[in-house]
Amino acid sequence: MSDVEVIRAGGVLEVTLNRPAKKNALTNSMYRALNIALREAEHDPAIGAVLIGGAGGVFSAGNDIGDFVAAVQGGEMVGADFVRKIAAFSKPLVAAVDGLAVGIGCTMLLHCDLVYATPESRFSLPFVDLGLLPEAGASLLLPRRVGMARASAWLLAGESFGADEALAAGLLNATVAKDALMATAREKAAQLAAKPRTALMAARKFLRGDKEEVLARIEAELDAFHRALASPEARAALTAFLNKGK
Repeated sequence: MSDVEVIRAGGVLEVTLNRPAKKNALTNSMYRALNIALREAEHDPAIGAVLIGGAGGVFSAGNDIGDFVAAVQGGEMVGADFVRKIAAFSKPLVAAVDGLAVGIGCTMLLHCDLVYATPESRFSLPFVDLGLLPEAGASLLLPRRVGMARASAWLLAGESFGADEALAAGLLNATVAKDALMATAREKAAQLAAKPRTALMAARKFLRGDKEEVLARIEAELDAFHRALASPEARAALTAFLNKGK
């Protein structure tokens, strides 16, 4: 089975991160599959919305660190293309979060229009603890979404947080029981896909604001991220993480 499963359900393209044995940690090959799915959904007039979920009781533990280090050494970080694509995506995005949402597994939610999570879900943005910088425009979008106090606690202090706090902060639309999560997310995605397409996409564009500002921040973050990768702090943190895994 593929690590990223893609199915069509009416006007919805459903994308499932399917690597539960590794907590759906994202690899370069998974990013490639996600990029293809978003590109196809963007250009397919039959698709009105995209639903992103995770298999096995976890959304995503973020980047697979071993694969990430290999990608950096090989000079091919496909994840950078993914954050650009999801930020520039013009159709509605719905997320169904169950379990861990770490790193990119959390920051990608900032680009989703409707986000539902189980009460047991847990979120974390451990970039600074790894000697790295936030990505996916999080340094711009997160304080706008949840306020500077919470953004500082989550991004700078690296405090993890639960679904109740995420809901109160405005990161989630609702918490949903585990056995109803996917049905709820599918229903909401189908409702969006069934709406008048031109009006829906125009309204979304106005709601989300200046796309170029977000993309510019993403490029600035990526530049700082790449420079941070060369720092002794990042190298030590990533090596410690890999050794801990062993």
